[in-house]
Amino acid sequence: MIRSIFILFSFTLLLNCGGGDNSKSNELPITPPPVPVIPTTPAITPEPILSAAQASRLLAQASFGATINDIEQVVEMGVEGWIDQQLSLPTSSHVDYLNSIEPLLEEDEELWREHRMETWFHHALTAPDQLRQRVAFALSEILVISDQSAFGDETLGIANYYDLLANHAFGNYRELLEQVTLSPIMGMYLSMLGNEKPDDERNIRPDENYARELMQLFSIGLVELNTDGSQRLISGKTIATYNQEIIKGFAHVYTGWNFNGTTEETWWRFYDNYEPILPMTAVAEFHDNNEKTLLNNFVVPANQSPEDDLKMALDNIFNHHNVAPFISKQLIQRLVTSNPSNSYIERISIIFNDNGEGIRGDLAAVVKAILLDDEARNGHIIAPETFGKIREPILRATHLWRAFAATTENGRFQFGWPDYFFAQAPLSAHHVFNFFSPNYSPPGNLSISGLVAPELEITTENYITRTTNFIAYSTLWGNTSNEDIDREENRILINLEPLFPLIDDAVALIAHLDLLLMAGTMSEEMKIILTDSYNQIIDWDDHDKISNLIFLIMASPQYAVQR
Repeated sequence: MIRSIFILFSFTLLLNCGGGDNSKSNELPITPPPVPVIPTTPAITPEPILSAAQASRLLAQASFGATINDIEQVVEMGVEGWIDQQLSLPTSSHVDYLNSIEPLLEEDEELWREHRMETWFHHALTAPDQLRQRVAFALSEILVISDQSAFGDETLGIANYYDLLANHAFGNYRELLEQVTLSPIMGMYLSMLGNEKPDDERNIRPDENYARELMQLFSIGLVELNTDGSQRLISGKTIATYNQEIIKGFAHVYTGWNFNGTTEETWWRFYDNYEPILPMTAVAEFHDNNEKTLLNNFVVPANQSPEDDLKMALDNIFNHHNVAPFISKQLIQRLVTSNPSNSYIERISIIFNDNGEGIRGDLAAVVKAILLDDEARNGHIIAPETFGKIREPILRATHLWRAFAATTENGRFQFGWPDYFFAQAPLSAHHVFNFFSPNYSPPGNLSISGLVAPELEITTENYITRTTNFIAYSTLWGNTSNEDIDREENRILINLEPLFPLIDDAVALIAHLDLLLMAGTMSEEMKIILTDSYNQIIDWDDHDKISNLIFLIMASPQYAVQR
């Protein structure tokens, strides 16, 4: 009981640390606060990393969590050197991992959702291609499919879709759009698969679902944008990127596609044709070969093949001027900061439009530019009030387990239902709009100030409690030094032993954890509170003292914001 009261007391202090007086948190201010100005930053080539804290900040943005070994590697290689090395690594395959564990299943057991989650955590925690896997996760929240659908038990097919994103994470966005479009998983999710040409006698109209979402969510958005991400205006009003007739034109393009190997005779034999891995193929007899009008009044001529129509349509979308700012901003938001300056977006959009060699849509160049940009490297100094992002709850788990070298008795990371604790799981959003909108702004000062915090859309009282309980369970009662815990073969446990040499030096221990967990951004006030709390503990075991300290840090509001 005493220990529980102490933890609760310390946690309360941290919640109040840096947060001001919360006694009137439900009252609206009489006078709205001024809108903060996000400073414009020049495109400065960053200096080589000189400190471990700078390395840790890069890893928070570009991996699933910093480790001491990775920090040392980045310090040695420099920011650009580490990024280039990551860009060169081959893809760690989710499908390959699933195939490797399938022989280990019980006799009557099949690959299921829990095994796909295990695969994701295995790659997030151990894969060498951390940057690729982190970008793939970002793309999975833009080019959304979900197991919350009719094909939710298609484990290998969904894993293959994730591999598709990872394989093209550093490729060309035009090629990625095509592979996503032809994915049978996407075809089932947004009902392009089996889409037929018009037939008045049978009252058939081409399905418009994929036509709409590809434009609205995967490429250009709803309104015209400038290169810096700001909205184009005419007489103070926004300009729609497309209308219903354009949706109709694209819907007619996306007709005639079905499972790989489907023929005219087998078109309606769903289960005979079922193929969730290989790209969809076209059956010309079900394709509308009439003329279609697309974006910017581009006309697809009549009597073309389904493949030629699709190529023209995807080229038409890909070359729209909105794609660069629309996609660049969302990648910045997923990796670096929720409220990038317009100049930051513009610099990345310019790279998207031309990588320096005349190539448009080079994602490797885009990702590298996002991470090398001065705003990414120094935004916490340039704009401390507006820079940063809320850490996605699932990324707090990967950070904890990576930072403290988590292991299991059986060598597998079997954590099958992360959405119970985090309100999110890989490729498991409740709809095509992802777990949260990139434009979500919670009511209150952020909304009044014109700022967004996408991740707060899934941050409810219920999930704050569940995530905090997860952190407590995984630290206080989830470390290898605690002899009282249940050591099931699949229990994921962190290793605290490397921290034991610092047990008698609170200042050094907290500085180490600040580097590893917060990239050196911990406030002096928070350090004082943690030091005082730590020094008051006298009769606890070493692992209890350290795990309690980690819990207090990772459950704190300051840690929740990635800076």
